[in-house]
Amino acid sequence: MNQVYRYVNYSKQAFHQKMDRMLLRREQELLLLPIIAELRAEHPGIAARQLYCMLKPEGIGRDKFEEICFTNGFKLERLKSSHRTTNSSGVIRFPNLVEGVEFTAVNQLWVSDITYYQVGQRFYYLTFVLDAHSRKIVGHSVSQRLSTEETSLPALQTALKNRAIAPGLIFHSDGGGQYYCKRFLELTKAHQMKNSMCDMAYENAYAERINGTIKNQYLKGYNPQTFKELKAMTDRAVYNYNNIRPHRSLKNQTPAAFEKQLPAGGPSSRNDNFCIFGINTGQQQINHRSRMTKRTKEVEKTVNVF
Repeated sequence: MNQVYRYVNYSKQAFHQKMDRMLLRREQELLLLPIIAELRAEHPGIAARQLYCMLKPEGIGRDKFEEICFTNGFKLERLKSSHRTTNSSGVIRFPNLVEGVEFTAVNQLWVSDITYYQVGQRFYYLTFVLDAHSRKIVGHSVSQRLSTEETSLPALQTALKNRAIAPGLIFHSDGGGQYYCKRFLELTKAHQMKNSMCDMAYENAYAERINGTIKNQYLKGYNPQTFKELKAMTDRAVYNYNNIRPHRSLKNQTPAAFEKQLPAGGPSSRNDNFCIFGINTGQQQINHRSRMTKRTKEVEKTVNVF
C-alpha cells in the first residue's frame, strides 16, 4: 500500500482523510434521495433546480444538487426510473424479510419511513416507527435535517424505550441511507433485530400510509407555523392517533386499546390483507388499489370536497 500512496502522491493519512470526505459526501447525497423522490411524486413536472429551491439542502450547492438529481434518474424525461433511486451502486441492501410471512402479534414487525413537511418556505422531516400488527406508532422524530442522528436513530431509540422486544424482531424500511448507516445498524444489532428493506413503495404500505395519515388528517388541520409548533403538534397527532382515533382494521378500536386486550405476548388474528404477508406482493398491490378505490367512492358519497 505504501507504493500506492507514493504513486498517487498522497501520504497515508491524507489518503484516508480524502476517502472519509468522499464517503461523507456520498452519504449526504443518499440521505436526500428518498425526499427528492417524494417531492418529485408530488410535483412531477418541476425541474431539479426548482426542487433545490424548495429543499435548500445544507452543504450542497445548486449545481451539485442538480448533478445528484440527474445521476439518480430525476431528469424529467426519466421519471419512470425514480422509484429505484435508493438502490444505488455501492449501497448496503438487506433482503425483504416480510414477503411470504404472516405476522400475528405485536413486536414481530416494525416498519418505518421518512417523509417531509413544509412550514412556510422550510422543509422539515418526520420519521415514524409503526408496529405492523397493532398499527401503533411506537417511535417518531421531527427534525430539521436528514441525518441519521436526527431521523431514523432517535425514532428507533424512542421505540426501544417504549417497548420490550425479543430477539428477532424485523425492522422493515425502504432503502434510504438513514436505515443502513453505521450507528443505526449498531443499534439494531445490539437489540438482535433483523433488518429488512423493500424496493417498491407498496412493499412498505404501512409506513407509507402512516405518513399520509399524520400529515393529511392531523398536521394540515393543526397548521403549525414554526418548527417548535411542528414538533409539539406531531406529538399531539401521534397521541391522538394511538389513543383516540378508531381503526376499521382493528374492529374500530384504537391501537392502544387493541394492544391492551391482547393476551400477554400472545398472537391475535385480524382480518386484514396487509397484515398477512403470505400473499405475494402483486396481490398486495391489487388489494391496496381495490381498497383505496372503495374508500374513495365512500368519501365521494358523503363529502363534498369542493
